Amino acid sequence: MKAMVLSEIMPVSPGNYPLRLMDVPDPTPSAGQILIKVWVCGVCHTELDEIEGRLAPPVLPLILGHQVVGSVVDLGENSSLHQLNDRVGVGWIDSACGDCCYCRTDRENLCAQYRATGFDNNGGYAQLMTVDERFAFALPASMTDTRAAPLLCAGAIGFRSLRLTALNNGERLGLTGFGGSAHMVLQMAKHLFPDSPVYVFARNPEEREFALQLGAVWAGDTKEKSPQSLHAIIDTTPAWLPVVEAMDRLVPGGRLVINAIRKETSDQSILLQLNYAQHLWREKEIKSVANVTRFDVQEFLKLAVQMNINPEVECYPLVEANRALIDLKTKQVCGSKVLLVEH
Repeated sequence: MKAMVLSEIMPVSPGNYPLRLMDVPDPTPSAGQILIKVWVCGVCHTELDEIEGRLAPPVLPLILGHQVVGSVVDLGENSSLHQLNDRVGVGWIDSACGDCCYCRTDRENLCAQYRATGFDNNGGYAQLMTVDERFAFALPASMTDTRAAPLLCAGAIGFRSLRLTALNNGERLGLTGFGGSAHMVLQMAKHLFPDSPVYVFARNPEEREFALQLGAVWAGDTKEKSPQSLHAIIDTTPAWLPVVEAMDRLVPGGRLVINAIRKETSDQSILLQLNYAQHLWREKEIKSVANVTRFDVQEFLKLAVQMNINPEVECYPLVEANRALIDLKTKQVCGSKVLLVEH
């Protein structure tokens, strides 16, 4: 099969392409796995972190990609949850042990044996991939492939983030950063909490304008003060500055939910600006998001149909995965990016 393969850690920049198109052996599903013919795969900021070494994969070479839509073309031994030709989606979670205290309480995202698609195992920047059958999800018939792909990671983890805010209808919500996940969270919030105004903080003027077009009541720079203090804020950035700024914008008892798989060390000294009385006192909270569970993906896919969530999508052929990553890094296109896989 053909795949875009990462063989070494390097910066992503114009003219510096980290992925190479290669012919690699077709994967074979093990017991409990399925083999998927990949039709589309979303491009995520986490892949930039993998390529550039901030979240270095445990083994190279590796096939990235964890927002996968395809069809089942083979079943491993004892695989019975899906049938041949079923259309399925795969997100960041590839497998978990199924037996620990976290797995038994539907928190497999915290399992010590949690494995990630396109990180611990090969992912969807390829014509074929395998996955634990328990972590492949049936997709609504009304949802197109390109629409479904970003929902499997950016949408699902945005849904989990929104749940973790414990927001009540009518309370004010803030979003720091406005990329692939946040632009869907705004749509979710407007549907689930119709009386809750949404305020957006983003450095990029185009992103701020995009947020206003989608229904934000206000959009400003990361360092700007919102017109009112907020009951909850979701931070989707890799930087520390938005954490300090967000804590200063919360009402007493407010909650900051950090939807980021890592934070940069280059600006970590900014945390020295945290002032207990100003930023943390009066029962303010900080909560992180650790990936997603099967429940998050399954429930979000149902809601996405009900809410008619339509992510803004820019499509690229698989062979142009490097260009998609560069555009993602340089913010050339608002919304989500999806690779189209030819067979």
